[in-house]
Formats: sequence, structure tokens, C-alpha cells
Amino acid sequence: MGCRGPGFFPVPGSGLVVLGLLLGAVHSYALELNLTDSEKVTCLYAKWQMNFTIHYETTSKNNKTVTVSDLGTATYNGSTCGDDQNSPKIAVQFGSGFSWIVSFMKKTSTYSIDNISFSYNTSDNITFPDAKDKGVITVYDYLIIGIPLNDVFRCNSLSILEKDDVVQRYWDVLVQAFVQNGTVSKKEFLCDKDKFSTTVTPIIPTTVPSPTTAPTPKEKPEVGTYAVNNGNGTCLLATMGLQLNITQDKVASIVNINPNTTDFTGSCHPQTALLRLNSSTIKYLDFIFAVKNENRFYLKEVNVSLNLVNGSVFSIANHNLSYWDAPLGSSYMCNKEQTVSVSGTFQINTFDLRVQPFSVMEGKYSTAQDCSADDDNFLVPIAVGAALAGVLILVLLAYFIGLKHHHAGYEQF
Repeated sequence: MGCRGPGFFPVPGSGLVVLGLLLGAVHSYALELNLTDSEKVTCLYAKWQMNFTIHYETTSKNNKTVTVSDLGTATYNGSTCGDDQNSPKIAVQFGSGFSWIVSFMKKTSTYSIDNISFSYNTSDNITFPDAKDKGVITVYDYLIIGIPLNDVFRCNSLSILEKDDVVQRYWDVLVQAFVQNGTVSKKEFLCDKDKFSTTVTPIIPTTVPSPTTAPTPKEKPEVGTYAVNNGNGTCLLATMGLQLNITQDKVASIVNINPNTTDFTGSCHPQTALLRLNSSTIKYLDFIFAVKNENRFYLKEVNVSLNLVNGSVFSIANHNLSYWDAPLGSSYMCNKEQTVSVSGTFQINTFDLRVQPFSVMEGKYSTAQDCSADDDNFLVPIAVGAALAGVLILVLLAYFIGLKHHHAGYEQF
């Protein structure tokens, strides 16, 4: 089948995407591509969301991280429906030197997403300042997923591919590489993650919206200690009690994390650090820390995927958080209950928190910056303002008293 130029519809996305469940505040770009053949009928259709995180080394031997989430004005040069000699493929170009290509392979009664390649150019000094290695770098990943020939492939759940220094994230995917008779199939082939998710019934608005079911109160979670090691010893320390607050289909639930039945892993880099928790119900709960201004650290990202009691899978990701801020070389501590708001449907309550993702010496916490210092920052201007107001009141009282005595002296003559 000959392929005509693609008809495509890039649609900018705000990042808050409903995936049957809310994925969370993930900045991204919604893409839609409709390829037509020489007879002007659809031969390939795709709609999806994606973003990328890239780690690279600087000339000063530090590691930096770049997140590519706003694809700007994307182009689709090289996208093709395929023919007897060439396979169909989607090719997307965006930003400064970024390209993404996915190719498909056809068998007798099925087709598959064959491989994905992502290229970026570290010679771009704006996107990759002080990059040690300059030039175009391409990362290849393979996804052999067999799909019935006349089915459209759907995967609303978050999928993550990690290869070399690149993390690729995809969600809200809808694609049919070999469209029959110019009509996109209504029969869907779901990815494994979606197969275990419950189908969301559309909510019909009424005059009075149905309230969210309040969660059953739970006792305070047990505090656990997590230590991530690299080749030189402990590089990340975290002590905390964790309580997950989840809202799905207007039903709220609370999950306390039991550190005794929870496994953990992680990794440490000069600019980023990861703590990952997992258990029989939690596929992963990632806390990703980052360095800012070369002298402070903070909690930048939280990613979670867990199995709920009703059999569905709940997945959320937020890559633009700003919690637990403290100077490098110290730890962050907060004994009172705190809430990390990942999205409107997912929050984490922390208890007796202490974290140090960088500069851990001899496996021990350094001096802590207490979260009460944040409260003090608000109390100081309030106290100063109150003191100034008190001084002003005293001055006015003294003025009026003096004025009254002055008039009384005149009346004596």
C-alpha cells in the first residue's frame, strides 16, 4: 500500500490526564496522528502521551538530569503506512534535536510494536549545559507485543522504559498500525496493566454531585528505616511512617505501609537519588530527590503503582514536586504529620520523617533541618509586625495624652 503524506493532529496537553483513573500532574504533550494512503483513507492511527528523563555527565564530572515534557510543535517527517518492502512507522521530531520513532511488524493474523528509538543531541548547550560528550545519542528499546490484526491497541496505564541514561514514560496510548478499510477498529486489545484495571463507568452529572466516600480512619503507620547503598557505602537514608490516601471513582481509601513487609531498593547519583519501595500490593513507590542551586536538595518526584483491594491498578506520577527542602550535607526532619500532595487523587501522609538523600557520612544522619523552621519563617514577620503595631499604638496614646494635658493648661488662665 502506497503512503501519502500524513494527516496529523498534535494536541497540546495540560498534563492532568484522565486515564480511567487520574494519572496525576505529569507535564506532557498529547499527540494524535492519522496517516492516510494514496486513496486518502486512514491506514495508521495513533494517539498517545509521553515524556522523557535524560541523565548526562558534565565537563566537571557531575551528573545532571533533564526532563523533556513539553514537546512544543512536533513534526512527523518520515512517518509511513508501510508497503511490501517497508514496515509502518511513526516518526516524531520535536524540540532541539529530539526524535522518536516506533516501528511495527506484521504477521499472518497479528501485528506488533516492534521497537522504539529515541534520539537526543547533547551538543545543544541550552538543553544540556556543560555536557561532557557532544553529539547525537540514540537509545533503542524493544516491545514485542502481539496484537490481533484488526484490533486497536490501548494502554491507558503508565508504562516506563529505562535504558542507559534515558527513562521513557508512555500512557493513554491508542494505536492501530494496519487499519482495515480506512476505519479504525472499535475492538480493543488491552495491555496487561489495563486488563487488571476495573472499567470506569462514565459519570453523568446531576444537580447534586455525589459526595466522595470518606475513608475509614486508620491508626498511625509504623515507622520504617530505609538505607540505600552504593559501592562506597550508604548513600541515602530515610526514616518515616507512610500512609497513602487514594481516591478512585469517588471512593477514598487509606493504606498504611508496613516496613516489615516492604522491600526497598534505590540508586544515588551526584544530582539525583532514588528510593523505591515495593511489596505484595505496591508494585513501586518511588521517591526521587534532586539537587537545586548546587547547595540544596528536595523531593522532586513521586511515582506509584499499586493493586487496590477491588482488583484495579492505581498509578500516579508527579515530576514537579517541591517538598523536604534542606541544605546539602544535612538531613531534613519533621516529627509532626506532613502531607505530600502528589495529585488530587493521591496524597502521602508522613510521620516522624527524616531523610538524607545526599552526602551521607559513615551511614549516619547529618545535622537536621527541622520542618518547624519553616513555621518560624512565617512567625518571624508576624511577630515583627505585631511589635511595630504595638509601638505605633503607644506613640499614638502618648500623643493624645500629651495633647489633652496641653489643652488643660490653657484653660487655667
